Amino acid sequence: MDLFDYNAKNLLNETSPLASRMRPETFDEFVGQSEIIGPESPLRRSVGNGTLPSLILWGPPGSGKTTLASILAQSTSAKFINLSAVTSGVSDLRQAITESQNNLSMHKLRTVLFIDEIHRFNKSQQDVILPHVENGTFTLIGATTENPSFEVIAPLLSRCRVFTLSKLSQEDIASIIKRALHDKKKGLGSKLVNVHASAIDLISNMASGDARWALNTLELAFNTIDPSDHNGSISNKVVLEAVQTKSLNYDKSGDSHYDTISAFIKSIRASDPDASIYWLARMLSAGEDPMFIARRLVISASEDIGLADPRALTIALSAQQALHLVGLPEGRIPLAEATIYLAAAPKSNSAYKSINEAMKEVSNSGDIPVPLHLRNPVTNLMKDSEYGSGYKYAHDYENHFVKTHNIPEGLESDRFYHPGALGFETHISKRLNELWNNLYEG
Repeated sequence: MDLFDYNAKNLLNETSPLASRMRPETFDEFVGQSEIIGPESPLRRSVGNGTLPSLILWGPPGSGKTTLASILAQSTSAKFINLSAVTSGVSDLRQAITESQNNLSMHKLRTVLFIDEIHRFNKSQQDVILPHVENGTFTLIGATTENPSFEVIAPLLSRCRVFTLSKLSQEDIASIIKRALHDKKKGLGSKLVNVHASAIDLISNMASGDARWALNTLELAFNTIDPSDHNGSISNKVVLEAVQTKSLNYDKSGDSHYDTISAFIKSIRASDPDASIYWLARMLSAGEDPMFIARRLVISASEDIGLADPRALTIALSAQQALHLVGLPEGRIPLAEATIYLAAAPKSNSAYKSINEAMKEVSNSGDIPVPLHLRNPVTNLMKDSEYGSGYKYAHDYENHFVKTHNIPEGLESDRFYHPGALGFETHISKRLNELWNNLYEG
């Protein structure tokens, strides 16, 4: 390191964001994830023996993926190459591969290639690094906020250990904040700053497990204090003024999107209006497309409520139309109305099951000809071929009903609809039983 590099490093240490300056450099400084890097954990013992497997770190933002990768590389005396899949391409990967090969052949130095947001690499980009992970040119550490089983190609995934990082607890975040307040070299300890305990609790709670956000917020709040005011302090009011709003961790194309809509639909299915409204509020607060929510309500009305309450579908469609008409924020009200109605409605998945069973039968039995009596005799040739022969017009009979066989012969099953025992479907079941003399009895 020459004088210019030394001065640049010192300047960077002074001017870089607090979250960057406070990044842990050892396992002892690292907060949280004890199941993964605790003293007796398999990974920690492996590192202690001088070996580090290729691995994928899967966890929410601010949980320590990048920091942990750096500590792992340092603990095994390996060269650390840091790439981001957001800004890097194949040329960057090839350059990293060459550097890793040179480190190994010329300096007998192992390399850890860290790829942040590895889920953003496409298949061909991931294929580039696959053989080099396999032959040990470098140890790969990938970081992702998305489920790696969906985003990382299977051959690469099979050569890596997957470690799931948990969201940091409120206590973990508070510990990180207090360390930054007391650290005189990298933190705010050398500055006169009074932070209310309630403000630490507020930041810790609002951070939602994101240590980076917590430290950035602490620094932003500190920078709003008048340096000439020796009585200045960071209070709840200062924090709220600095933050304005905390964006929820919600990727509209990622796991958060699918996990939250799943919780929403399953809460409706479980007849829990309170949970359903909560998940609706979570999605709306995070900026989810309200029309996506409306479409899911329409599906739920058919799949989960169905014929137990046929009005549910009408209400879901009305909510969708109302949302289209008025937009947000007012559109949240018809969405809430439909959500509560669907959650409170009696449940039946008979329509969902019946179409699935019928589709399965069609797949198994194939294109069986339509029975002649159900065919329409449009031409004389069709009449001569007995199209429509024997057809009985239901309206000519009492109760507008007459027993006919309306399904092809030779099916594995000719029974697809099994009425449920709740809500309006009890009336459907009763009517069918009366008409068909228990033929449709469930």
